Amino acid sequence: MSGQLIVSVSGISAQTLPAVDSFCAELDGRGVPVSLLVAPRLKGGYRLDEDPDTVDWIAQRRRDGAAVVLHGYDEAATKRRRAEFAVLPAHEANLRLMGADRIMDHLGLRTRLFAAPGWVVSDGVVKVLPRNGFRLLAGPAGMTDLVRGSTQSARVLGIGAGFVAEAWWCRTLVLSAQRTARRGGIVRLAVSARQLRKSGPLQAALDVVDLALLHGCVPTVYRWRPRTLVADAA
Repeated sequence: MSGQLIVSVSGISAQTLPAVDSFCAELDGRGVPVSLLVAPRLKGGYRLDEDPDTVDWIAQRRRDGAAVVLHGYDEAATKRRRAEFAVLPAHEANLRLMGADRIMDHLGLRTRLFAAPGWVVSDGVVKVLPRNGFRLLAGPAGMTDLVRGSTQSARVLGIGAGFVAEAWWCRTLVLSAQRTARRGGIVRLAVSARQLRKSGPLQAALDVVDLALLHGCVPTVYRWRPRTLVADAA
């Protein structure tokens, strides 16, 4: 049975866009769509609404088949030494989700898919995501359909952005992806845009993609599918 391949990129900004664009071109040549993990604000004071070139690039990529996934709101404002949304109570999570959703809507990038920075979310976040219209939560160990309450198990294999990016880890990641692909599982590769400017992590990411394709994994993106009429009738 064929597995699946999902490649996502986070940390997209004016500074990282050239490397991200080059990586996406490599994926295009392999017939692999990309999931773009987008946050309205990043560390260092970067604001997406002040970067129209990056917004236009993301929008065009989505028109070409990429998925846009909300990736937090403003991690720089997180006081605790934990990733944004990892420990937030429901009330505060709700405010951040509402703020992020408004900005993404204003930019024409609104999405019903969510993946937190660091991939970890609190119980409060899980509770308020459906209230704010989100339908899919991509977590560290699987993808949860927030409408049906079901989770498809699949561990994230990451480079940077909460994961290490040293040579030993890149080798381990490639081998792990190969094992998952060989048994027909879901290979979820998550890459920080900053790492794509380095030859080692970039090559590791491409190796993961090539091995997954070699073992017959079907390229796809994060998405939520409504019930079909046939399923409803059944």
